[in-house]
Amino acid sequence: MAAHLKKRVYEEFSKVVQIPHEEVPAKKLRLSKPSKSAALHIDLCKATNSTDALQYLLQFARKPVEVESVEGVVRILLEHYYKETDNSVRLKIASLLGLLSKTQGFSPDCIVDDAINTLNNEKSHQVLAQLLDTLLVIGTQLPESPAVRQRLIEVACKHLSDTYFGVRNKCLKLLGCLGMVDTPLKDSEGLGTLLGIVRDVQSIISDYFGDQDPRVRTAALKAMLQLHERGMKIHEIIYDQACRLLSDDYEQVRSAAVQMVWVLSQLYPESIVPIPSSNEEIRLVDDAFGKISHMVSDGSWMVRVQAAKTLGSMLQVSPHFLEQTLDKKLMSDLRRKRTAHERAKDLFTSGEFSSGRKWADDAPKEKLDTNTVNLIASGACGAFVHGLEDEMFEVRIAAVEALCQLARSSPSFAEKCLDFLVDMFNDEIEEVRLQSIHVLREISTHITLREDQLDTVLAVLEDSSRDIREALHELICYTNVSTKECIQLALLELLKNLNKYPTDRNSVWKCLKFLGSRHPTLVLPLVPELLSTHPYFDTPEPDMDDPAYIAVLVLVFNAAKSCPTMPALFSDHTFRHYAYLRDSLSHLVPPLRLPGSGLDLVDSRCGSGSVESSQLFLQQSLNRVSTIQNLEAPGAQDLLNFTIRDLQRLGELQTELAGAADFCATYLRCQLLLMKAMQEKLWNMAVPLCFKQNVTATAAAQQILEETYKLEFLYSGLESRQVATIHHVRLQAKALQLILTSRTRQGLDSLISSCEKFLQDIESFQRLFKAELPHLQDSFADKLLELMPRLSSCKPVEMVKILQMTLRQSGLLQLRLPEQIHRATATIIEPTGESDNPLRFTSGLVVALDIDATLEHVQDPQSTVKVQVLYPDGQSHVIHPKPGDFRKPGPDRHRLITQVYLSHTAWTEPSQIEVRLLLAYSSSSNSLSSPSSASKLGWSDSVDSLPPPEAAVEGTIPFSKPVKVYIMPKPARR
Repeated sequence: MAAHLKKRVYEEFSKVVQIPHEEVPAKKLRLSKPSKSAALHIDLCKATNSTDALQYLLQFARKPVEVESVEGVVRILLEHYYKETDNSVRLKIASLLGLLSKTQGFSPDCIVDDAINTLNNEKSHQVLAQLLDTLLVIGTQLPESPAVRQRLIEVACKHLSDTYFGVRNKCLKLLGCLGMVDTPLKDSEGLGTLLGIVRDVQSIISDYFGDQDPRVRTAALKAMLQLHERGMKIHEIIYDQACRLLSDDYEQVRSAAVQMVWVLSQLYPESIVPIPSSNEEIRLVDDAFGKISHMVSDGSWMVRVQAAKTLGSMLQVSPHFLEQTLDKKLMSDLRRKRTAHERAKDLFTSGEFSSGRKWADDAPKEKLDTNTVNLIASGACGAFVHGLEDEMFEVRIAAVEALCQLARSSPSFAEKCLDFLVDMFNDEIEEVRLQSIHVLREISTHITLREDQLDTVLAVLEDSSRDIREALHELICYTNVSTKECIQLALLELLKNLNKYPTDRNSVWKCLKFLGSRHPTLVLPLVPELLSTHPYFDTPEPDMDDPAYIAVLVLVFNAAKSCPTMPALFSDHTFRHYAYLRDSLSHLVPPLRLPGSGLDLVDSRCGSGSVESSQLFLQQSLNRVSTIQNLEAPGAQDLLNFTIRDLQRLGELQTELAGAADFCATYLRCQLLLMKAMQEKLWNMAVPLCFKQNVTATAAAQQILEETYKLEFLYSGLESRQVATIHHVRLQAKALQLILTSRTRQGLDSLISSCEKFLQDIESFQRLFKAELPHLQDSFADKLLELMPRLSSCKPVEMVKILQMTLRQSGLLQLRLPEQIHRATATIIEPTGESDNPLRFTSGLVVALDIDATLEHVQDPQSTVKVQVLYPDGQSHVIHPKPGDFRKPGPDRHRLITQVYLSHTAWTEPSQIEVRLLLAYSSSSNSLSSPSSASKLGWSDSVDSLPPPEAAVEGTIPFSKPVKVYIMPKPARR
């Protein structure tokens, strides 16, 4: 029995109970930060006088305040504000209240009542103005609180009667920024109330147009303009008050009044306003145009500039008012021209006697007051003439720009202002000359130059400024001329320019190309003279190396494209020269059909569907490559080779798709290199036996990295999906480098740091392209992210094995093209690299080499484009051009005109140096760097041993063909 009991007891107490494992919740730590309000309170309590308190407040203003501490700090400041007697300290506290109200994430509605209460007992005008400024900040931070806005408007209206101008200014500004916008509401009572406030706000502000202080008058005008900017329609009755302020004694009042008059002329252009001292009426926009034109003769040059700029935007003005601005004579001797019926009626009603020759010929005319002009203010007559002859060049530039804006919308006005713009080509200031050339270029479609005008224009070709000359060449490209003498004159002056400034060669040739294609019928009678042909005698063949002769041929051949009778006037050598120029300067010489000489060159323009078919071919090539997973290694490599070759050829044939084709070819080349590096025989061999293959794979990995940087920084128009694809290839190349590192004889520490660096790269990839990860299914990166927990905890050798297996199993990631990809390109125009004459200089000194290059599709060239000079002894110098050396002639096009200084020791014979352009890049611009670098350190707790992150990768990409220049440093004479 005892034994049985003992057994039962043992059975009862030896039971194993499985308790389910519960996860212990992680403890949440709350970091307590030192209270800003407590620290400020202690500081202010320590202050023994107002100077100490001000110093503490200034120190506090330099430190940032967290959102959760703002309200406490505000309470401490307000508490001290009520105690403080010194005005400067209260002023600083009021300023700090405004700054704290702007804190991101803080809603200042809790301090509105306190801020308004501080106004009631404040005696200092300066502090009062600062408090009103703080209320304005609070009101702008609470745009969806009409009750707060209403209270602030009432406060502003209450203090508008203050004697200090600064307080009145702040009140007006507050009314302008917070006045209710006139919006219809469903509730009729609310609508009436709201409309009452709207009317009151505008009428209250307009009452201060006549304030005794000019600063308040300016503030009132600006407040009204602020209402307009916020969408409230200004009442038309303001117009008369604004016009009176145009004659104010204070410059800033007149400037704001000009702006106010312009706003009203745009709001009510067709309204009719009466003319003073007359029974005539006029459109408001015409009246405003006349009054603003009068301001072009203002005493302040800043008002004159603003008036001239404003005139350019008044496109609704009547044509006869517009044309009057170019004539200094007042219209009709200040009298209105009357109709025949009105004149007959006057004759009939006149009862005066006369000599009898004409009825009422001696009737007294009405007395004319020259100060009251019937139709248009006297200042408007010749307003632009005054503006173009102003002593300040800023006014002249503004007048030229205004003429441009008005002439673009009115062809008749463009013809009338042509002489005035051409006269501006002789201005003493280069900026004015350049602006007038640009303006004439913009309105060139409306005008045709006469011979005398063209003579004035071409005189500017003597200018020493390269920018002026090139702008003029651009103008002549788009200008129409009237006679063949004009063509002859233009050609003669351009050839003189070519002789005086040989560096303008390409610009002059391009100018003559457009001049010929625009005027084929005017060039036709000049062909025998230009080509020196004779009906009976053979003339000597000109030299094809002469730039002037090439310029003449460019003019003639471009005219011949639209004139089929012209080739009959050519000599035999002209046909040969055409074939030569067509090959060497195809961008300047068009394809022609030249009969009778064996040259039947037809324009090889592509059909409309050629771009679409090329795009389809490009897409089909990418789709074909996507089937590479099903092929064996040799077949897959052949397919990639053939596709790369086809894409490169497509880029050469179809310039519109050159960027996309090059991009795809480079991407496929990376995949081909990766495939060759991962061949079976390399990885099945023992490490000591595969040294040659190892070197090949290392070179391939390095080349893939370089190509990915080209893909990322050399092409514009990429979307985030393409950038993710590029970084995916870069990740594969880094994995390959890590595997190859492990196969070389390196220390364990080096391998550990490489593994940690790779883990950081994976985390950076995941963080940057989180949105693109669904498009990377079954890719190398996707598999790595699945294995990330294992990779973070395993040993380096095991990690390398996992990477090798994953890299071999991952397939080709499909590339999807965006709408438009452009490749950054650069063409060096000067130096040409064709001269055999060496550039001689004394060794040890410097010589300047002029660089002229055209850049296409380069983002931010001022900071990325560099010039590299490579000497024969292997030395390389990289020069960063100044920002002023870059010009932007068109969208996505830049021009680099700079000088590079060369120097070297003495040489025994001349040698060639290479000049090329580089595109600098830095991967830090791609937000790859993150402070959370060593978040998962698998084997080392030290951050110091880590290699620099990928954000530090910087480099340069050559993106222009190198140009070779002969130089000869001579030994110095003793």
